[in-house]
Amino acid sequence: MNEYDQPQFASDIPPLRQIRAVYDDTTIRVYQAYSDAIADSALVNGTFVSPPFKMERMTWIKPSFLWMMYRAGWGFKDAGQNRILAIDISREGFEWALANSCLSHADPSMSKEEWGRTKDNAPVRIQWDPERDLHLQPLPHRAIQIGLSRQAVDLYVNQWIQRVTDVTPLAHRIHRLLEDGRVTEAQRLLPQERPYGSDTYSL
Repeated sequence: MNEYDQPQFASDIPPLRQIRAVYDDTTIRVYQAYSDAIADSALVNGTFVSPPFKMERMTWIKPSFLWMMYRAGWGFKDAGQNRILAIDISREGFEWALANSCLSHADPSMSKEEWGRTKDNAPVRIQWDPERDLHLQPLPHRAIQIGLSRQAVDLYVNQWIQRVTDVTPLAHRIHRLLEDGRVTEAQRLLPQERPYGSDTYSL
């Protein structure tokens, strides 16, 4: 963590698990990284279309811009993740996903049978991974990833998505500034994410 990532006051330190996102009264922004073919199709159609998008696969959405940058290497990691999309979805859909989810790993207190039933009944997976700073180093608090499967994918594609925006140029611009040592300028370009809903989540 560097001086630009340090909280100024104890009250600025986020809880261990907290959803932070860009959102307004009706939508919340999530990020995904895809190949040119999937990204171009989504931008033309305003949502994902199969083919090239695969409806039968679990698709992971991430409200954290910097976690997406870590996952996709600022869009330079590989050809399958070279386009970064910002997807504004309905808050109603986002809340449905949270309400119909289970953690991606079994609770230690669960039996194998209980865990199997829990997974079968939940079309959404939740995973909490270390949030990333501007240099993509891990932070003490966590960022949420939401994995959509089965009917959740259909709802996401056909009902929840309101707008798809290509933010690859933004990702590349921030990356270039960081390579040039212009950290303050890079920081100013980051999406302004703020806590969403409750301060903490038990998911």
